[in-house]
Amino acid sequence: MTTPILQRILPDDMCHARALPGIQPERGPWLHVDDAYAAQMARRVALLDGQADEVLYLDPDALPAARELLDAALKASPDLGFVQDGDVVTCPDGRKIDVSSVPPLEALGRMFQNDFVLMEKRGDQHVLTGAVLCFPASWRLSEKAGRPLTDIHVPVREYDADLARRVQRLFDGIQVGRPLWRFNQLWYQDPELFQPRSASEPRRVGSGLKEGPYYRTERQTLLRLPLSGAVVFAIHTYVLARADVPVLS
Repeated sequence: MTTPILQRILPDDMCHARALPGIQPERGPWLHVDDAYAAQMARRVALLDGQADEVLYLDPDALPAARELLDAALKASPDLGFVQDGDVVTCPDGRKIDVSSVPPLEALGRMFQNDFVLMEKRGDQHVLTGAVLCFPASWRLSEKAGRPLTDIHVPVREYDADLARRVQRLFDGIQVGRPLWRFNQLWYQDPELFQPRSASEPRRVGSGLKEGPYYRTERQTLLRLPLSGAVVFAIHTYVLARADVPVLS
């Protein structure tokens, strides 16, 4: 049996905030490195090496936004323990990555614990134009790639027309330099981080906190890139054993 990749603690602000649909300004860094960095990165690298077609997607027209996102992440990286020497980045676990030798979303996936999803305005909706998604929580990138917000959330029963309009207004209102964040709360039987699931076979949801020995939560930061105007979901996944889960708001 593979040893579970688990964190022991959550960031303080996640312990004292309200989960979805709560959303609030991001007061601290928009990227994080935690105690599971090395183990999570080993899993990410294995997925990128062996299952790239399942975890990477980029609309060719979204390449400028992907490059802009990589530049933004690189600017934030020194505060997280990364060291950059020209195009070569040394990660906190000692791995070296030449960011000029791989596509930008793949470079991001090999450097950071986060998954990244690019959403760009096409017509009157934001469309998923690119992603590196190594740790999906019961959805499949191939089914969402190139689709607008309303289609992406079709399997979610509560996602009606009114909520769709409100979410689109939220995306339209995100301002450069003023990122937002939110988080969800899920309970799983299996601590595996890579959990793709087809929309035609949705995950059965149990009765709140009573189901599953593993607590899985995604810290989702939303920010707007200044040049492309793309909105980015930066998704940091935490998985904790039930005994390590704090009392949550």
